[in-house]
Amino acid sequence: MTSKNVSGDSTTRSVRRRADHDLGDCVRVLAEVHAHDGYPVNWPDLPGAWLTPDSLIASWVVELEGRVVGHVGLSRSAAGDVAPGLWSERTGVSTDAIAVVNRLFVAPSARGHRIGASLMAQVVAEARGRGLHPVLDVVASDTAAAALYERLGWQLLGTVEQQWSPQQRVAVRCYAAGT
Repeated sequence: MTSKNVSGDSTTRSVRRRADHDLGDCVRVLAEVHAHDGYPVNWPDLPGAWLTPDSLIASWVVELEGRVVGHVGLSRSAAGDVAPGLWSERTGVSTDAIAVVNRLFVAPSARGHRIGASLMAQVVAEARGRGLHPVLDVVASDTAAAALYERLGWQLLGTVEQQWSPQQRVAVRCYAAGT
């Protein structure tokens, strides 16, 4: 797909399923994002494994001018996921009918090309195509990500405190895709 970025330049951008050979590029981009934005908050010991949790349904990458610059995953709800429980309580839908959007990131050098929005559109379409309602959570201090989700029509379910380790308590904002 070809798209126009904010400045009006034409760029070639494609969203596709992540292949095994993409994992190294994804880890490289994730390291750039971590250095620039602090995401993920805690750098994983095995970033490739972090990008491929057991609960993963599918994942996608975006290539910009032939280079991987973004990633998103769609997973089944796992222990400790708060957003599925909040959506289930609000709607009465079983958590089995909910999918979690995760591991969304875009290279700092590639922002302004609607890559995050493209990845979100892909992951939402996949979840809905499987009869699942997508939810997600984001560290409350990540205001740029929260702004993206709200611009895309996601509904804030609430902000909760999570115990990530004995020494780390983190506030997360939980969202559900618009209906």
